[in-house]
Amino acid sequence: MNGELVSVIIPAHNAQDTIEETLRSVRSQTHRALEIIVVDDGSRDQTVTIARRHTETDPRVRLIEQENAGVAAARNTGWQAARSDLIAFVDADDLWAPTKIERQLAAFDRADEKVGLVYCWYLVIDAQGAVTDDRHRPNWRGDVLERLFHGNFVGNGSAALVHRQALIDANGFEGGLREAGAQGCEDILFYCRVAERYHFEVVEEPLVGYRYLPGNMSSNMTRMLRSWILVVDEMLGRHPEAASKLREGLHFYSAWLLERTLRQRHPHYVLPILSLLLRRHPAIAMRIIAVDLPWIGAHLAKRAATKLVRGRPPVRPQAIVRFPTGELK
Repeated sequence: MNGELVSVIIPAHNAQDTIEETLRSVRSQTHRALEIIVVDDGSRDQTVTIARRHTETDPRVRLIEQENAGVAAARNTGWQAARSDLIAFVDADDLWAPTKIERQLAAFDRADEKVGLVYCWYLVIDAQGAVTDDRHRPNWRGDVLERLFHGNFVGNGSAALVHRQALIDANGFEGGLREAGAQGCEDILFYCRVAERYHFEVVEEPLVGYRYLPGNMSSNMTRMLRSWILVVDEMLGRHPEAASKLREGLHFYSAWLLERTLRQRHPHYVLPILSLLLRRHPAIAMRIIAVDLPWIGAHLAKRAATKLVRGRPPVRPQAIVRFPTGELK
């Protein structure tokens, strides 16, 4: 697959602060046979200007503009316009290591015909591209559908390389989540749909820099839970035999959201999250109220008390490790 064309889809909405670095990381791939499609989703900043500058210097880059319709619609516009049978997605604030596509193509080359998607590990990065978390190390492969019911181990929308036929069979990304006011879980729903028909493979290297910022989509925790519930509802409709695993995954995700809400000092999300659960899945809500919330509260209180007793630790300079991107040739 050394010379095989890969289409890269970059959905972008008001991404002027990050898309330059994202495009440079994609254009710096060691696998050079790329078609890079930026889909501007109704940006009102300088995103289009920056993307056009790249189209003028690299013939592999092209720009498609559309009215704002959400990330799912932008991704669908991109892959439907792509020329390759192998398609990768990267959000306009994330980064790729230089060998990302090369390593994933090699994994496809070794895999059997059942594999429709290859993902890789990622590192969490901040606004400056510095690594803040390096613990993502899943190795789930093969038939992973039930594992996805428990949680999105792929982790983000920038880690997958997928066959076009898998995209077709999955009906692309679900724009209905946005229409329902429940954006956020487009990735996990897509991965579930692919996993219904295809196996997954993994490259066990951190080849994506996933940028977590306070104002991004995943920071609206009530909307994220509403989105996850819609994913559960769809999967329950086709896989009623997996009801217990889907409920377990929803319980795990809801408890994690609440812990994150309190740890980040956003208690205003607690009541909306519990209210939504009580309406849609009351048994899970009652279990969380009885078991998880007391544990979360005790855990956070213990952490706070430990910090208070120990006092503020001396500030030691730490080396800033930046996510490794390549150099343009």
